[in-house]
Amino acid sequence: MKSNDKNFVRRLQMEKEDALDYIVDHYLPLVKGITIKVLGPLYNDGLIDECINDVFLSIWNNAAKFKGDTTNFKHWVASIARFKAIDYYRSAIKKQEVESDYIESTNDNSVEKEIIQMENKKEILALIRTLDPIDQKILVMRYFLDMRSEEIAEKLGLTKSAVDSRIFRGRKKLNKHAKNYILGGSFG
Repeated sequence: MKSNDKNFVRRLQMEKEDALDYIVDHYLPLVKGITIKVLGPLYNDGLIDECINDVFLSIWNNAAKFKGDTTNFKHWVASIARFKAIDYYRSAIKKQEVESDYIESTNDNSVEKEIIQMENKKEILALIRTLDPIDQKILVMRYFLDMRSEEIAEKLGLTKSAVDSRIFRGRKKLNKHAKNYILGGSFG
């Protein structure tokens, strides 16, 4: 059974991926519009793309909490997008303030911080290696090479929607693997 305008909410709550594809296809313009309106003044396309992906991740993770019909769903999605974009905006502003403070006061800990960042990158790459090869490429292009979804899609011969879906699912799998690793398990 495929998701349609009558059953997509129920299928989303049952964690059917085709429901997520349906939602991305139908609500991406709404989410993108709200996100651009809030984050546009920062002139950071990467941040906008990341926020949009995070909105759909929140929709997926909180689908069971949604109570209502398809009309209410649009308002729910808009609310999630608005609040998520505001959170990203506040975080980006705070980060800019912290970065300017850091530039003003460079301290001797910078070498230690660089080593820690390198270790974190190694751990993240080890997690990424647990994914399918195409998902590995997409996530590395997105998060290590700072490429936008459109660029990745063009380079790999995929649609932007397919890239966004793979980023979403890849992040979901990485979160699951990371939680397992933190709890003492292995990456696989």
